[in-house]
Parts: sequence; C-alpha cells; structure tokens
Amino acid sequence: MSVYQITLPDGKSKDLEAGKSFSDFILAQMPFLKEKALAVVLSDGRTVDLSYTPAQNESVRFLTFEEKEGKEVFHHSSAHLLGMAVQRLWPNARLTVGPVIENGPGFFFYDIDFGDTILSPEDLPKIEEEMGKIVKEDLVVKRWELSKADAIQKFKSENEPYKVELIQGFDAESVSLYGQGEWYDLCRGPHVARTGQLKAFKLTAISGAYWKGDAKNKQLTRIYGVSFPSKKQLDEYIFLIEEAKKRDHRKIGKELDLFSFQEEAPGFPFWHPKGTVLWNTLAEYIREECFRRGYQEIKTPTILNSSLWKRSGHWDNFKENMYFTEIDESDFAVKPMNCPGCSLVYKYHMHSYRELPLRFMELGTVHRHEMSGVLHGLFRVRAFTQDDAHIYAPLDKVESEVEDIIDFTFQVYKKFGFSEFKTFIATRPEKSQGSDEDWNAATQALIDALNKKGIEYGIKEGEGAFYGPKIEFNIKDSLGRHWQCGTVQIDFSMPNRFELDYTAADGKKHTPVMIHRAIYGSLERFIGILIEHFEGKFPLWLNPTQIRVVTVAETHNDYAKDVVSDLTNKGFRVEVDLRNEKIGSKIRDSILKRVNYIVILGDKERDSHSVSFRRMGEEKTETISRDGFLTLLKGEL
Repeated sequence: MSVYQITLPDGKSKDLEAGKSFSDFILAQMPFLKEKALAVVLSDGRTVDLSYTPAQNESVRFLTFEEKEGKEVFHHSSAHLLGMAVQRLWPNARLTVGPVIENGPGFFFYDIDFGDTILSPEDLPKIEEEMGKIVKEDLVVKRWELSKADAIQKFKSENEPYKVELIQGFDAESVSLYGQGEWYDLCRGPHVARTGQLKAFKLTAISGAYWKGDAKNKQLTRIYGVSFPSKKQLDEYIFLIEEAKKRDHRKIGKELDLFSFQEEAPGFPFWHPKGTVLWNTLAEYIREECFRRGYQEIKTPTILNSSLWKRSGHWDNFKENMYFTEIDESDFAVKPMNCPGCSLVYKYHMHSYRELPLRFMELGTVHRHEMSGVLHGLFRVRAFTQDDAHIYAPLDKVESEVEDIIDFTFQVYKKFGFSEFKTFIATRPEKSQGSDEDWNAATQALIDALNKKGIEYGIKEGEGAFYGPKIEFNIKDSLGRHWQCGTVQIDFSMPNRFELDYTAADGKKHTPVMIHRAIYGSLERFIGILIEHFEGKFPLWLNPTQIRVVTVAETHNDYAKDVVSDLTNKGFRVEVDLRNEKIGSKIRDSILKRVNYIVILGDKERDSHSVSFRRMGEEKTETISRDGFLTLLKGEL
C-alpha cells in the first residue's frame, strides 16, 4: 500500500494512503478540522477542494474561515447556494456570474436574468428559506471537467446562453463544473465539501446590473448576500452593520455641518466652518509632531509640466488616474502625488552627507481621477490632502529611519485612541520600475525594521507602489473594522530618475534613497474614519465645538456673553444659544450637536459667578466656579 507524506505548516508530517482525499486525511488525522476546513493550499500554491486526491508528497495548509482565502471559498460557495435556490424557485432564470467581493452591500452577489419576472426585496426571504432547505439537505459538492466543446453543447441544450458566451471566451481546452444535488454551475472553484457547512447567511440587497458591465447589454438582477459558519457570527455582523449605519460619516457630517458634496464638483469635498476646524486641528497636530522630529515643511505647485511626470514615471504608470491641462501650448498635469515636486526642492541645492537624513514634510493636496461609481463620501474622493513626507537618506540610514517612522506612526494613532493594528508589507506589482536588486534591498530593509520592532506583519503580494515596496498600517476602530491608513515606502528609482545626489564623506557623489511616508494617509479619509470611530463624539482637543453655553432665560444672556468671551479668549471653541426657548429644548439640541460640555446659566450661576455643566453622555449637572471650570478644561486637554 502506497502512502504519501502530508507536511503541515508546523513541519510535522502525517501519512495519507494513496487514492484517499484530503477529506479522508482530516477524518483520520485531524478530526477537529472536520467542520472548519474549507479547502487546502498545495505545495505549488494552488488552492483545491478537500475532495482532491494527491498523487505525491505534499506540504499543505488547510484553509478555514479565519483566513482571507478561506472566506473567499466560503462566500463563493454561498453564491452557488443562492444560484441553486433561485433556479429551484424560478426554473427559467438564467445565471450569469456570482463572484466574491470585498466592498459593497455583501460578500458575494449573483447576476441573474429573470426574463419577464421583476424581483423585489420582498422576494429575498423566500430565497433565503429555499437556501436554508439546501443547507439542511447537506448535499455533497462535486467537481468534474468537460471539454470546451462538450460544455458549450451542454449549456446550449439547457438554454444557458450566458454560460455559453463565457466558455466561448476561454482559451483552455477544458472547463470545470461544480454541482450539488440536481444543480450544477460553470466554475473553476474551489468550494466547500458540503452545503451543510454554509450555516448562516442573509441576502442584503437587490439592484440592477448590466451583463459584463456594459449598458448596451441586457440589464440583469443582482442579488447580494453575506454568509458565516455560525448564526452567532451572522448576528454580530448584522449588529455591526446597523451600528455602522448610525455612524455613517456622511450622515453625521451633515448633522454636525462639517462638510458637503455639491453637483458642481462631484467627488470634491466642500469643508464647512466646523469641518475646517477639524481639518486644521489634525493638520496642526501632525505639523507640530513633524517639527519635533526634525522635519522641514515645504509647499509645491499643484500643476506641473508633463516632462516632470514623464521623468518621475507617473506618465507611464499612473496616467489613467491623472487630470491634464494645457498652458502656453504645453501639456501640464494636476499633481496626483507630491513626491516629484519634493525631489525638485531637494535638487535645488547641493547636499552633504552631514545634512542627511533630510526630512521634508508637505500637507499637499493631490487630485486623482476616480470613476464616479467608486466615490464614497470622504473615503473615496477626487481631491484630498496627504500628510506627506519624503526623507532623503544614505542607504545605511534607511533602516533606522523606517524604525523611527514606525514609532511616530503608532504614537499618532494612539493619540486618537487606536490601540490595535495590523501591519503588512506590500511587494512589487506587475507594473513597476527599477531593478530586482533595488526592490529586494528595499523590501528587506522594511522587513528588518519591523522585525527589530517585534511587529508581526503579513505580506500583500504585488500590492506595492510602482516605484517601491511599502509597509501598510491598518488601524482597528471601535466597531472592530480595519482601515488602511499610513504607509512607508522605499524608493531607489526616483532619486536616479531625477539625478539626485549628495557629497559623501569620501568626497564623491552618491545617490540618496528616498523614503515616502504618510501617517494619516489622507486627511479627508482619516476624518471620515474618526467620525465613525467616535460616532461624532470627538475628544475635547479635537471637537470643532467643545463647549455650548445655554441660558435659562433672556435675563441671563449678558452673563452668558461674558462667559463665552472668557472661554474663547482662553482658546476654547464655544457656541452660545441665546434663543427664547425652554432650557430643556436647548439642552436637547446641544446633546445632538455632540459637544463635550453643555454650560447651563441661570440666576444661581449669574449671581454666584459660577457655571453649571454637563459632560458629553452624562445627565448629571455639576456646578463649579468659572476658574475651576477653566482648570478642569485645561486638565482634560
């Protein structure tokens, strides 16, 4: 009897009898994975079904729902569950594609041609009920292959024109199908072993979509869904979605009058007075922190000649995201990034090794062309300001600079109350510039810096910038969501392209390494994250309106004006409500404005030269002297 060695990630090997599948292996050797394992990654990097029968020794990694790849398998299988339920209920419905997605109203969707039937949200519970029946049937999921010609003939005979069109576009000689019970679909997989694993799901939305995204083609019905291995996970997700709706930065931004978007400039935010205070507070904080670390601030033009962008590589690698104009019959571009302009500032002077590392910071506004369909409040805009910095350093100083940036980044995030992070290294993309030697050296410098700091990290293959690898910092918000914000990127290419140099200790000219660094990433996006993280209830130092003074009656207005003047002169951001309204109504309005302190002034406060106040989120009212209130505020700051 032949036996293969199956090596697990911990280096231990276990036996598998030849002809047996990975499902058999789990049952015999790792039964605790029976319900958790979804697919398996082989030695050559392929991801296959658990029904796969190996023909040699293998080093493997079993995927569960905890890994991103495992979630993709689970959600793709859930799309098949949806497709099967739909065709049981509407046998004449024609399926098109059902992919997994990262951003949208679900984790997966299926585009379906219902013919003359018009589906509505009221139909979704009926589909969910049928999906539940299929889960209870616990059908085995099977895979098989057909020649391209046989597959075309099969789907033609079953009146599945979309599948035929897809297959005709394939280059392969054969195609794979996946089936469960009486139903099957064209798919390359992999999929879960049984429908019974897809225990918890919910259909979340319905919309229209054109076949292949082309408005000239037929409009289809798109059904979105989410799914989890357990009902508890689904319930937690639904709770978070409802909580996220309450915290939507677009909703709160409107309520607090922070920003708006106008038809005259789609995708370009308009900052209102309070929003501008918030924006400036973030800018001033990061500026002060940079100055403490030896950065010098610069400002570079918004529009630069096309020759600059060709020299930097953006013309070849980023052109589709840029805006262009013509000046004096020459081509110019609106800057999508700040780095080329910064390099011209560096190049303007001669530099010695004694000056390096040279740290330039710039709160630079950039413009990037985004498709209208992906615009999303402050999270995806066409104009935004980066808290950019570019550091020019000798090669032997790069690692220590990266270490300092890591410390700086985490200090900033902790200032805003973020304490949990995920860190990644993004490696060379397919569309890039520079030598393999430089890319390898740059990537290793990032790895070494993170290792020295004892920071765990993942790898994002092929997701680096076109000019260099990068570290990506992800912050975890109060709802447990992760947001990619800061980056550190090492760039050997641009200094060479711009012929940047410095005089080394040996008297010779050397080329510096350029480190690109951002901590917020984009002030606009970071503000959107903060709005949702705090639910608009900002800490005192950050809040555009820190204090709101309300009066019990008109006879207290003069005293209120004196209190407001005093607080404003001390540097606090204060509003006053002198309306002839009931005090209860004024307090309710102040609570909705999410101010840190509501100051209530009546006869007692006026006569005793004191103030009564409520803290944000509290109903208790305290009375204190005006000097005592100032001391309290300063202490909190």
